[in-house]
Amino acid sequence: MSLDDWLLALHVLSAFAFMAAIVLFWVLVVAIRRADTPAATIETEPVVKVGNVAVAVGATGTIVLGVWLAISLDEHRIWDFWVIAAIVLWLLSGEAGRRTGLEYGRGMEKAKELRSSGQTGPSAELLALNRTSRGLLLHLATTVLLVLIVLDMIWKPGA
Repeated sequence: MSLDDWLLALHVLSAFAFMAAIVLFWVLVVAIRRADTPAATIETEPVVKVGNVAVAVGATGTIVLGVWLAISLDEHRIWDFWVIAAIVLWLLSGEAGRRTGLEYGRGMEKAKELRSSGQTGPSAELLALNRTSRGLLLHLATTVLLVLIVLDMIWKPGA
């Protein structure tokens, strides 16, 4: 196998990690919608950390290896429309994902605040934070943007 073959394999593997993290976060989005106690909210934190690592590895791997491949392979150029589109979509998905994390992070912060003040029972305010419509829409946007990147990679418009 050539170096380019390895780069492509790792690029695709990074994309799988990125998409797997998004699926994991969908599971958390659905699960957290029923969490109205500090304990139920806080117990999702280790899973969130795993998802964050998968996003970091997947996002970094896809962009670094993708740009490297666009430079390395003779049949592709960094200024090809589909490569530029993928980079723009990647940037937009990263920002949407960051904002999603901030939205859902408010629930985690509230849960920790409630726990530290000794409140362990159900909280309507915590439930409302965990059911954030804005967070849900931002995660949906992140997902759509990542699907568009995959479609862009498959069909390479303008190539």
